[in-house]
Amino acid sequence: MLATIPQHLYQDRYWKPIFHLFKNHMKLNQYFNTKYFNLEEGTIKITSLKRASAPWSHSEKFMLNLALHLFNEKNKVNLSDMDYLDSYNQKLAFEAMKMRFL
Repeated sequence: MLATIPQHLYQDRYWKPIFHLFKNHMKLNQYFNTKYFNLEEGTIKITSLKRASAPWSHSEKFMLNLALHLFNEKNKVNLSDMDYLDSYNQKLAFEAMKMRFL
C-alpha cells in the first residue's frame, strides 16, 4: 500500500478516478503500491501493471484498462467490455468516469 497520498492529487481529475478504482476494487487494490505508483513524481508504471494483469479475468483487466484510460487517454479501453462486470464493478466504473469527466 502507498503511504500518504498528496492532497493536491485528490483534487486532480486524472488521479481521482485512479484512487477510487484502486482503493475500491479488490484486485486493483493489491497493486496499489510503490512498485507501480510513484506519487511524488506523478507516475504509474503502466507496462508493469499490464504485465502483472496477464493472468487476470476479463473483468479485472477491464477495470485496470479503464483506470489507466481515465488517467491518460493513450491507454485505450473498450467500453463494451463493461458487459463482463457485475453490478458492483459497473457502479465503480461509472463513478470513476463521473469523477474524470464531470
